[in-house]
Amino acid sequence: MTTPVGTDPKPETSQRLDKWLWFARLAKSRTLAAHAVTEGKIKVNRVRAEKASQLVKVGDVITSRLARTVRVVRVAAIGARHGPAVEAQRLYEDLTPPPERSLESGAPAAWAGRASGAGRPTKRDRRRIEDLKRGG
Repeated sequence: MTTPVGTDPKPETSQRLDKWLWFARLAKSRTLAAHAVTEGKIKVNRVRAEKASQLVKVGDVITSRLARTVRVVRVAAIGARHGPAVEAQRLYEDLTPPPERSLESGAPAAWAGRASGAGRPTKRDRRRIEDLKRGG
């Protein structure tokens, strides 16, 4: 018995982790996704993923440490293809907490200004130093 074209006998309920990471565009390629899993940069439901072939299903929480950032996402759907970014964003719900902001400027803490006199002088500081050296 053959299945008619265009009908799916049963929708997929799970998918390989490396494939899902690639479909969701959390990794640039499926190979890089597999390497990230084997290097221990991916956790599924707070447990380190051991194999790229591990299955993920809707509702699983994936924590990734790729590209110097930590992202926490909940699997919202199983991917069918590596499509456009809009389609990829429908595959997950982003649970990553927003970056901490500094109190004075409202900018992220990583962008917070440095203490006065700490580190290299800014361009403005260098101009003031040159003005002082010239006698102005």
